[in-house]
This record gives sequence, C-alpha cells and structure tokens, in this order.
Amino acid sequence: MASKKVKKTLKRQTRPNTRKKTQKASPPRIKKKRLKTPVSKTALIKPEENPIISPRTENKWESWQTFNPSVILLENKIHFLYRALGEDGVSRLGYAASKDGFHIDERLSSPAYEHKFRQRSFNIFSYFSGGGWGGAEDPRIVRVGEENVLYMTYTACGDGELRVGLTSIKTTDFLNKKWKWKPPVMISPPGQVHKNWVLFPEKINGRYAILHSINPEISIAYFDDLEFNNSTYINSHYGGELRKNCWDSWVRGPGPPPVKTKAGWLLFYHALNKKDFGKYKVGAMLLDLKDPGKILYRSKKPVLEPEEHYENGGAKPGVVYMSGALVKDGELLTYYGGSDNYVCVAHANLEEFLESLLKGDSLKLRPKMLKK
Repeated sequence: MASKKVKKTLKRQTRPNTRKKTQKASPPRIKKKRLKTPVSKTALIKPEENPIISPRTENKWESWQTFNPSVILLENKIHFLYRALGEDGVSRLGYAASKDGFHIDERLSSPAYEHKFRQRSFNIFSYFSGGGWGGAEDPRIVRVGEENVLYMTYTACGDGELRVGLTSIKTTDFLNKKWKWKPPVMISPPGQVHKNWVLFPEKINGRYAILHSINPEISIAYFDDLEFNNSTYINSHYGGELRKNCWDSWVRGPGPPPVKTKAGWLLFYHALNKKDFGKYKVGAMLLDLKDPGKILYRSKKPVLEPEEHYENGGAKPGVVYMSGALVKDGELLTYYGGSDNYVCVAHANLEEFLESLLKGDSLKLRPKMLKK
C-alpha cells in the first residue's frame, strides 16, 4: 500500500494552498531508498512515491486534475505532457521532466499546449472523456526514427465533437520549451466519436503507421506522409462482441504508443471485465515487428489494476489509464492516470516482463533500488 506520507499529501491537496511554490522542484535527497512493492495482483510495481504529479492549486489551469500523461525519452531525460483541468474546465497539456522516472525535477507553471475551440459546452462526450468543457485530452507523443520532429496525437474535444487531432513540433523547440506547435489537423472523420489513436515510433515497411483500433481486430492505417490537411481522414471501426472466458471481456483501446522490443511491439491496452465493469484495467500484447496487425502474445491477466487509494478516490474512482511507456536503462517505465486525478508510475525489468508475457506467468519482481 502507499505510504502514510503520500496519504497525508493527498489529503492536504483538498484544502487551498496559499503558499508560493517554486516551479523547478528539486527531487528529495534519497540514499539507497527502497521503493516498496505493495501487495498487489498486478505485474507492474507501483512505487511508494505515487502519485508523482498532482494538481497545483496555485495554477488555476491545473488546480483540479492532472492525469493521463504522455512521455518521451530525449537526452537521457523523461519528458511529460500531461492532461490538466482547472477552474475554467478546459483541458490543457502541462509539461514536466524527470531524470530517473520516479521524481519530478522540473514542472512548468503554464501550459505547453492548448487546443482551440469555438464554443464552451458541456456534453456527454466531455463527461465520459474525463470531464470539462473541451480542449486537448490524453496526448501521445512520438519521435519516428531519428526525425527532428515530434508528432502528437490527442483527443480533440469541443464544439460538440470528440475527434483525434494530430500536431507536431521540432525536437529542438520542444527541448528548449519553445512551444511552436504546428496547427493541428483532425485525422478522424467529422461527426464520429474517436479517441486513443497512436503512432508507431518507427516506419513500418517505409511508411508511417497509425494504430486506430484494436476491437474487433488490430487496425492500422499506413501513410507515406502525415500531411492530412483536414481533408484526409482515417475511417475506423470500433466494436464487436464481448470476449468470452478471459479477463478482458470488453477491449477499449490502445494505451501508450507501442514500444519496440526484441520480442515484438509491446502494446498496452485498456479493457473491462464483464463481472467488474466499473474498473478500467490494463493488459499487454505483443505484435509482430514486420506485420503489427498480427498478435503474437496476449497477457492472461491484467498487468495493472486500480487497487491503491489514489486510483479509487479521484474524479473517476476505479480507473487506471495508461498513456505513456518507455524503456530506460533496461527498466520498463509506464505512466498512467489514477482515477482521472493524478499521474502515476509503474515499472518492471523489461526482460523479466517479456519473459513473463511469453510464458503467460505472473511476475515475481524485485523492488527497485534508487541511489541519489
């Protein structure tokens, strides 16, 4: 279970905080501190530092909720773009960075990205997509190969629609925090509800690949370029019947962009169980490297479940929404939104995780040791 220190921190966040905080937070000095492994049914370790990003009352745009992060590893540092909601009910994307993946070293006081929309109107799409009046939701940022461009897909909510947007920024501008984003284009058709589309971090057979559905089957659209110009759309289908005799009765959609491993493309996904429809859980599958439409392996159990208090006490109790994953120094680091309120991390040794997935076993993982 999470430590008493974390519990007290979460409790204090319910009261207004009038103290002025510095925007660059130095991580605590930790000497051989053991990250405790909670008694858990999941395959990924949740460290006691969770949650690692929480709402800040002094910043009105992120004073309510901070969740569903995207991550990218650049210059040996993990960069976050996380969804934030504040007093005006608009979803924006905030920026943070971490050297070790467990402690936030830097966090900006102003948004890194905003999606413009004409009319503020709360609708059913807004409610089921995390609340708010609209804006940029649930980003997935990717660098394709060694291109000097970062691409970001996100859920564009506003003007009565819920669509998938695509934008990009030069890598150098991103690292220098010059938010010169290219004007977004909508890549899902107007009048249709879509979300959770992810771009592969490498070209597949020389073409860009966008994974846009995994139910009832793996659906990938291939392109020579990503110049949609609001005239080319991906026609996607989502649906199918409940899966039988398995934990993931109803598969919702992809989580983070796929992670390339020697065993295949590692894809995390969101799913529900018909006997426990009130909880979002996360599964994992391996896709063929050359033909990612083929599923090679699939987890027999969830790899992440909502068990901790910070996953069951926020805006949406019972939700773990994984939207970021990467590998750093052999460690698989995954990032997720806890109860639509907090940014959290869960991790595992990549080799052990893959071995477990291939064998269909439950992981027996060692706690991670950090030295500062």
